[in-house]
Amino acid sequence: MKNFILIAGLMFSFSMTAQTKVVKMNAVKSNNFGVAYSLPLTTFTIDAEVTKITSKAGPYYKYAEKYLGVKDVITEDKVVFQLDKVTLENKGIPDKENSYMVEFKSGTTAPFVYLTEEGLICSINAEVDESIFSADSTKKKKVVPAGINSTSVLSEELLMAGSTAKQAEVAAKQIYRIRESRLNILTGEADNLPPDGDAMKLVIEQLEQQEKALTNLFTGVVTKESLQKQFTIQPTGNMEKEILFRFSELMGIVDADNLGGAPVYINLTATEKAPVLDPKEAEKKLKNMKGIIYNLPGKATIEIKMNNKTLYQGEHQVTQFGSQESLAPSMFEDKKAPVKVYFYPQTGAIKQIIQ
Repeated sequence: MKNFILIAGLMFSFSMTAQTKVVKMNAVKSNNFGVAYSLPLTTFTIDAEVTKITSKAGPYYKYAEKYLGVKDVITEDKVVFQLDKVTLENKGIPDKENSYMVEFKSGTTAPFVYLTEEGLICSINAEVDESIFSADSTKKKKVVPAGINSTSVLSEELLMAGSTAKQAEVAAKQIYRIRESRLNILTGEADNLPPDGDAMKLVIEQLEQQEKALTNLFTGVVTKESLQKQFTIQPTGNMEKEILFRFSELMGIVDADNLGGAPVYINLTATEKAPVLDPKEAEKKLKNMKGIIYNLPGKATIEIKMNNKTLYQGEHQVTQFGSQESLAPSMFEDKKAPVKVYFYPQTGAIKQIIQ
């Protein structure tokens, strides 16, 4: 194996493995027994999950207690947001200043390298270990409806009623008739009973839906919608009370400069950091870097807070705080027992070496 050569801007075509695209690159004569790869820079993806709660008052809310004996009803339309949780994930991106061409000797083991879609190194002489990839964090927006449309169960009598008070009275009578019909079916006292158990279940479900839709005219409807927003940061040093975004119960997630929301801060403190080498030491180390270059990441603690409440706290590896080392070229010269190396593509660190 020869010394690495600094390169930039390589592109490949890839096949899909699990939820992450990877490609198998063979070091063969056609590419001068060389494989290009990149080491990653650490970025963090912060995922904020919010619930949008929409409350809509029913047209007969004033008569809920009178006709149904219900006091706890929605009396006005409103929308509020609640911040449910904040999660953080390490996402490595290619470091343009740390891309390399590894050249294998033509007479050694037929080497191959697995790369991610972006060209980050995953393994050498080994199939991709799917456990190195995080689960897909992309989530679809979910809407949880509170009930069926009440307009579908409005009777002619209700529609013909003149005043709101009269309409409420008619709607309440319909609710009680539905309850009576359901009870008669369940007790076997109905004149026309469903022919079998499945039919009975279907009729009961329809009656319950009709009752709920009419009851919503008095109690109102609450709809909950799950929303997500992602933020990405690329640390270059310690961070203290940096504003990620702001949150408002009335507006949800807003921009960091929108004073209508409470600030959500992020604190990042390096806990393990590689020492800074003087120019002579750095030059000497660079000359000795032969073979496969990999990362030794540093570490940092991360805390995300709002209103003195901790939303997230954890320790993560950060490549920007670490250093780089190399695997000796002689490791890959044994034809009978080719060395297998597994990497974490998020950090460029070695996960396992099998000899």
